Amino acid sequence: MDFLSTCLPPIAISLAVILLAVFFLQEKNKRYPPVAGTILHQLFSAPKVLHYATELACKYKTYRIIGLFRFAVYTTDPANVEYMLKTNVANYGKGLFVHSILSDALGDGIFAVDGEKWRHQRKAASSQFSTKVVRDFSSEIFKTNAVKLAGIIYEAVTRDESIEIQDLFMRATLDSIINTLLGIDLGTMCGTNNEESIKFCKAFDDANEATVYRIFDILWKIKRFLNIGREAVLRSNMKVVDQFIYKLIKRKTETVHNSEDELSLNKRDFISRLLETRETDPKYLRDMVLSFIVAGKDTTATALSWFLYMMCKHLHVQEKIAEEIREATNLNNSSSSRIDELVANLTEEALNKMQHLHAALTETLRLYPTVPVDARVCFSDDTWPDGYSVKKGELVVYQPYSMGRMKFIWGDDAEEFRPERWLDKNGIFQEESPFKFIAFNAGPRICLGKDYSYMQLKIFSAVLLSSYRFKLSDETKDVNYKMMINLHIDEGLYVHASPRFERARNLY
Repeated sequence: MDFLSTCLPPIAISLAVILLAVFFLQEKNKRYPPVAGTILHQLFSAPKVLHYATELACKYKTYRIIGLFRFAVYTTDPANVEYMLKTNVANYGKGLFVHSILSDALGDGIFAVDGEKWRHQRKAASSQFSTKVVRDFSSEIFKTNAVKLAGIIYEAVTRDESIEIQDLFMRATLDSIINTLLGIDLGTMCGTNNEESIKFCKAFDDANEATVYRIFDILWKIKRFLNIGREAVLRSNMKVVDQFIYKLIKRKTETVHNSEDELSLNKRDFISRLLETRETDPKYLRDMVLSFIVAGKDTTATALSWFLYMMCKHLHVQEKIAEEIREATNLNNSSSSRIDELVANLTEEALNKMQHLHAALTETLRLYPTVPVDARVCFSDDTWPDGYSVKKGELVVYQPYSMGRMKFIWGDDAEEFRPERWLDKNGIFQEESPFKFIAFNAGPRICLGKDYSYMQLKIFSAVLLSSYRFKLSDETKDVNYKMMINLHIDEGLYVHASPRFERARNLY
């Protein structure tokens, strides 16, 4: 016993010293990203925070921003992105931090959760959206709404009016996604019974913006508790959003339950098919519907807006694509074709022939990704392919907007709009690594609706560009982004349209 009492303390002390030495040696051998700024710098740069992030990314591919209680690690290195989203994906997720930021708006929807909740929704969405019935149903909806939009533009043309095209795209894509999800035609675009829809759009846009500012506002939880500032705006607007969504779900549920025809055309929409699998929890349906509205409305509308902006800035590309569309639809020799003839020829085969259009849309998304930044939480200490270490609990951010402007990824012309970079010597579109072109995410969380997005983008683009020439209403006015979850054009996009053919009336 005397031996133990005299020897144990020195042994314990020695072990402690050894463990501390190992810890400090490990820390010494770790290399952390350079500190490039603070959350206050981001806050002061908020209106142009993507510019600020891109400037930092040009200096450091990977860097840290000091927050109040933690570092946030930012990267534009495709190898790091692949490591986070694929190689070691289990170590990076939304976590409690990201979920807390998003949940008041998106609930437990697929974009805000990890684990079993995410897998369940992913499986449900994958099984439904992979069916040919839903794909064909969606295609017809996109064509119908593209024609409606072309008609609205024609009315503006006859009055020689400027058009705020982003707002029209937002209405068109809302009508499209609600019809695809619920089989309900809102009529938002055409102004029929659309007061609730427009109120919903405005409320969700405001909630969207307030949610993003939580990233920079270290006091947002206190403001939420006190119901003041942006948090009061968020809460008020989400009441409008929820009222709108729950009303639509109730309407659809009653329709499905009252339907006697099991082969009803309504079964082609997503929620009808989901209800057949006994998914009837209103909160679950609310979160899923709202998540898909976010995925199918704002993303497509902003992509179309930035694409049309690029077409106005590069008129020679606009003309080339218009010619390609008419050749692909076998209407190149007819200047008096009606729009219904064009739409009838917008087959899957015709859309696949539009390689330059596909390249121009992709080039737009490279420079103006619909989700400009995305984030995960690191669950345990790790080291990335570039040699930098990250710690448990740190927010890790990858930056599609900045990545699209990095010369080390895209070459010296990275900031130029050049659709040809996506085409081979035969003019055939060539894919890039999704970890390099990250507009649709990558790895297990890659966007399920990628093909649907391209289909809708190409249908709308084909209908509009084959019918009209577009130019900016004010060539001298700068076009800037608005910092939201999705990359909206601040204050909208005003354009003038002119008929592409003299016999424009034959279009309708």
